[in-house]
Amino acid sequence: MASMGDYRVADISLADFGRKEIEIAQIEMPGLMQSIEEFGPSQPLKNARIVGSLHMTIQTAVLIETLKALGGDIRWCSCNIFSTQDHAAAAIARDGSAAVFAWKGETLEEYWECTLNAVTWPEDDGKGDGPDIIVDDGGDVTLLIHEGYKAEQKFALDGTLPDPASTDNAEFKCVLGLIRRTLQTDPTKWTKIAKRCKGVSEETTTGVHRLYQMEKANALLFPAINVNDSVTKSKF
Repeated sequence: MASMGDYRVADISLADFGRKEIEIAQIEMPGLMQSIEEFGPSQPLKNARIVGSLHMTIQTAVLIETLKALGGDIRWCSCNIFSTQDHAAAAIARDGSAAVFAWKGETLEEYWECTLNAVTWPEDDGKGDGPDIIVDDGGDVTLLIHEGYKAEQKFALDGTLPDPASTDNAEFKCVLGLIRRTLQTDPTKWTKIAKRCKGVSEETTTGVHRLYQMEKANALLFPAINVNDSVTKSKF
């Protein structure tokens, strides 16, 4: 496992192979390449903090580098414990395109730790942690922020910490354990992240359904874009 610098990937020596495949994929993704050519000079995403939770593949690497070329400050994790292409992650990490935390075969604990690392910017501007924009796939970043926010509200009210033993769901145990830990080091972390976030895009049916449920319950903390039902997803 390679973890020098602001990244954690399986094998940084795979970066050259990853770079070659990224260059090939760019030929097959002319829309993103045209976006760089047209909008790169104006830097529309200058200084925007963008976190992605999306399969860390070669094609995603092209998206990451497009966002970077448009001015974004990018942090990334995968949305699936098995979907990362390690050579893609290595190329992104080595070349400084994004702070990436992803490798194929993560445990559930490692998966949520990677998600935490992705959403946490170094405190260098006095404005708190977190992204301005979220690119979500499956809604896990959105879920973590909202569960963290709810736990902080409860903690501020009566000092109650989330209890991983309160659920039989192995994955949610990881989420509650992570939030419990962050509450003890920064009891307003998720509140600050939610406040800063301008919005999330979500591209899965599951994630969108969860967003609609939160909206109906008046619990959605920031705007959301339903990419799942967009024309570009089904017709592009």
